[in-house]
Amino acid sequence: QVQLVESGGGLVQAGGSLRLSCAASGRTFSRSGMGWFRQAPGKAREFVAAINWSSGSVYYAYYADSVKGRFTISRDNAKNTVYLQMNSLKPEDTAVYYCAARATSSGSDYYRDRVYAYWGQGTQVTVSS
Repeated sequence: QVQLVESGGGLVQAGGSLRLSCAASGRTFSRSGMGWFRQAPGKAREFVAAINWSSGSVYYAYYADSVKGRFTISRDNAKNTVYLQMNSLKPEDTAVYYCAARATSSGSDYYRDRVYAYWGQGTQVTVSS
């Protein structure tokens, strides 16, 4: 069975950093896009970052404007794992962060949560002011 497990969330002061990990099992996602979404209390789930995987070393990363320049998404295909490095964190970044995997990698619709077939349970990130 396909499973995505997030880790690395926690409490951090504004300006600090966290690295989230998403380990996938049950299948490989070397040719599938992976994404990070987040949902804050009282708000809708929103796109954070995405990465298109390949069997080689070439990949493409995409970011929401709100996190661009602060967050970095990366992957390790050998470990079937995707990461989200979060720097210069702000209180507005406080949310539950979800990892997601696409069944296929189509590219241009990476920001749409509906294109992702598999989801993790989420990890809480809290940024204090």
